[in-house]
Amino acid sequence: MARPGSEHPTELELEILKILWDEAPLPVRDVRARLEAQAARPLAHSSVITTLNIMFHKGFVKRKKDGKSFLFSPRLQKKAVTGGIVGDLLSRVFDGSSSALVMNLIETADLDSDELAALRKLIARKAKEQQQ
Repeated sequence: MARPGSEHPTELELEILKILWDEAPLPVRDVRARLEAQAARPLAHSSVITTLNIMFHKGFVKRKKDGKSFLFSPRLQKKAVTGGIVGDLLSRVFDGSSSALVMNLIETADLDSDELAALRKLIARKAKEQQQ
């Protein structure tokens, strides 16, 4: 039996979205070149176009005819995608507990002093907002 589809992008779809968020619109050949540079492995043109077409049908990207080819752009905003993925992780792994997710991240991630300082500032700002 086939696995049910996810409302979230697959790993490859997310990599493509990251490329398109940085620079769009792009033809398939440019998306493929950027993917290959990141992955340091060859990817078939047909695999990339198939994935982009699946993403188009899922509503993740839009395409515009440009001569004989298509130019692809993201339809989804980065914030919406990341928020959805984090929300899914939060509910499935941490039973909806934001503090458990953040504490796990702080405990397991290799945070440098700048990142820790930024987290302290954010926590202080959120605490101040709660008092108002």
